Amino acid sequence: MIAFGTDGWRGEIARDFTFENLHKVALATVNYLKSLKKSNLSVVIGYDTRFLSKEFAHEIALIFAYNDIVAHLTNTFASTPMVSFHTKQKGSDLGIVITASHNPPNYNGYKIKGRFGGPAPPEEVKKVEAELQNIKRVPKMRFKSWDIYIGTRLIRPFDAREPYLRYIKKKIDIDLIRSKNFKILFDPMYGAGQGILKLLLPDITEIHGSVNPSFGELHHPEPVPENLHALVDLMKTGKYDIGIASDGDADRLGVVDNEGNFVDSHRIFMILLKYLYEFRGKKGAVAKTVSLTSMVDKYCEKNNLQLFETPVGFKHIAKLMNEQKILIGGEESGGLGTIIHIPERDGIFNALLLLEIMAKRNMTVKELSDELDKEFGPHRYWRRDLRVSEQEKRALLRACSKSPTKIGKYLVRNIDTKDGYKFYLDDGWLLIRPSGTEPLVRFYAEASSMSIVNELLDSAVRLLR
Repeated sequence: MIAFGTDGWRGEIARDFTFENLHKVALATVNYLKSLKKSNLSVVIGYDTRFLSKEFAHEIALIFAYNDIVAHLTNTFASTPMVSFHTKQKGSDLGIVITASHNPPNYNGYKIKGRFGGPAPPEEVKKVEAELQNIKRVPKMRFKSWDIYIGTRLIRPFDAREPYLRYIKKKIDIDLIRSKNFKILFDPMYGAGQGILKLLLPDITEIHGSVNPSFGELHHPEPVPENLHALVDLMKTGKYDIGIASDGDADRLGVVDNEGNFVDSHRIFMILLKYLYEFRGKKGAVAKTVSLTSMVDKYCEKNNLQLFETPVGFKHIAKLMNEQKILIGGEESGGLGTIIHIPERDGIFNALLLLEIMAKRNMTVKELSDELDKEFGPHRYWRRDLRVSEQEKRALLRACSKSPTKIGKYLVRNIDTKDGYKFYLDDGWLLIRPSGTEPLVRFYAEASSMSIVNELLDSAVRLLR
């Protein structure tokens, strides 16, 4: 079964993500584009470092070219934000990224990007899905040779890195960052972000910076504490000022401070929000998913900023960024976009913006993080993901739908069903929702202490039993 989740279609390689199914999805995309009745249709295609990603990308380039749609194809692996950036820069109708982002190595995927430089809006993805339902079988396509499509410029390989780096230098004060001589440790997690920061900051130290489709000792390339042991251990040596990690397609950011502490994405969001509003003087509304910290609500109320809250999935944030003046928008998983960039998550760009903040404010990440506690009081957060059967998932959601008045010993004051079930308590909140990309249920909690957070998560997991 081919299904688009919160961020594209993902499936297990050879079981679901096959060349045959990829043909169907690419052809559905072709049919959607042709339904626009436009001339000179084009797409940008990029791919990550996963097993067969390059081959999958080249295959869909042939399908678009066969259907007289120009395929701008990255000449090597590229981050998802690079594809979004070039989709906008080239005025293409869509961008396609062959990636499964942070999923385990046996997965691959197909992300669709809008012409405005961010995730395709839900309504556009629905139109591709509708075309997919109409494809009962893929017609036989007799491709011409690769060289012919290159010669006729229906397939156009291009360097995705250099224009992207030129653009970054206009947006971020790279000279100031270099002048501080920060000792930076970067973990691209064997993904598409490898080598990019080094082109801007040659003195950084990079680990896991080779192409390894199995992701080595990493279970999956997600910049969360359980996958960052090597980064944390090296940071604890005291040799580095900051540790940075990006996920498999480099659209998400993980940060470790100079003492080896993981700084969660809620705090990174707040650090960037405060800097853009208070120091760069940027104006606009703020957008966050239902799973992001309540510090955002408090800051917006204090500064009279309009706040939008959406279901989980950056596509909802990107849609708002395309329609409204949004200062910053993001989600708890480490992906956020800002008014000074395209409406897209970008782990590399946001890492550089964080380095600019450190340089301009003469503060470490730990000091910037501690500043939040002084302003808003302690906010602690954790997430647990549990692999469950479909039957267990349904039973859990039924239990939530009965509107429990207590979670453990904590009274439920309000319930939000925007995306899953979010229970508001006197001291924090708990969110329970099924993943849109994997067979998981995710449990999120925020409170004034980690002991309360763990109590809430333990009580939520008990609902499964």
